[in-house]
Amino acid sequence: MDHFGFFGLPVTIWLAIPLAYFLWVSVLTFAKRVVFVFLKRVTARTKTHLDDLFIHAADFPLTLWILASGGFVVERMLPAMEQKDLTGYFIITYKLVIIISVIMFVDRFINGLVKEYSNKIEVIKMSPEVTQGVIRIIVLGLGGLVLLDSFGVSITPVLASLGIGSLAVALALQPTLENFFAGLQLIIDKPVQVGHFIKLDSGEEGYVHKIGWWSSWIRLLPNNMIVLPNKLLVNTRILNYYYPSIDLAVLVQVGVHYQSNLEHVEKVTIEVGRQTMKEVQGGVPDFEPFIRFHTFDAYSINFSVILRGKEFVDNYLIKHEFIKRLHKRYAEEGIVIPYPIRALNYDQEKAFEPAPQAQVPQRR
Repeated sequence: MDHFGFFGLPVTIWLAIPLAYFLWVSVLTFAKRVVFVFLKRVTARTKTHLDDLFIHAADFPLTLWILASGGFVVERMLPAMEQKDLTGYFIITYKLVIIISVIMFVDRFINGLVKEYSNKIEVIKMSPEVTQGVIRIIVLGLGGLVLLDSFGVSITPVLASLGIGSLAVALALQPTLENFFAGLQLIIDKPVQVGHFIKLDSGEEGYVHKIGWWSSWIRLLPNNMIVLPNKLLVNTRILNYYYPSIDLAVLVQVGVHYQSNLEHVEKVTIEVGRQTMKEVQGGVPDFEPFIRFHTFDAYSINFSVILRGKEFVDNYLIKHEFIKRLHKRYAEEGIVIPYPIRALNYDQEKAFEPAPQAQVPQRR
């Protein structure tokens, strides 16, 4: 049947097929555009970005689905046509495009999530291209398996080959995988994060500059870098100066003469500490300094002055300024910081000297 009636007019099948396809695609494309404009206005007023990512990811795959659905509709709307081979191609093409559009939607949506939230995960922030590449390989690989299975191709041998190949790769890349999973452990447990000031078990101190897939970079105060495999960083003991809070106590050890008035010493020292906290960069202005006497030493009474810094590196400047100011103030107040004293008892030492031997007269 090459002709059929359309509003009383004879229309050839070869004209009806493109006409029906064009009308269907045009109507759906227009409807899609109207709906998307409305949805974008709605999602622009929401706080979350997930709906924006969803609409952006669905835009192009939905267009593909509309284009492919035209062939399926043509096959359903024109059952009288005798081109069965052509309709079979329509069905296959429609099925193929639907699967591809779903794969594209998942790929675009997940990669959009990675871009949107990568700043919250340090390892993704440092290497977003690697993360997106791994996700894309996984999505396309799973999509390819679904595509093969949909067209009747057995994927069991493929899965078996992938399993054997994955085992061989895992054995060959065991050190790399150990560092990779150690990096994931650092991300999940968060014992350290980028920007934290830490001290390693080996004694080095510095800022965490980067936590990558396989290694972590520590920037020392002299501006040198230590690059550690993630496995070593996980297995070593770390002192994190940023936990439980960034600010920390700054202790300065001081000693005064035994003849000092300790009440006066405490008052003067706290006054200097308050001044230092308010005027020196890195000090905590509202912190109240205090002192604790702790030792009767050989030549002085020793105590600790407790100040507070906003972060670890501030303690160097705080100690520097506090010692200068305290030394000047002690001199003004007549408070003595004694030198090391060593007393020698000459009488006692003389008592232990051997007695002089009597001289024997010599004969001439």
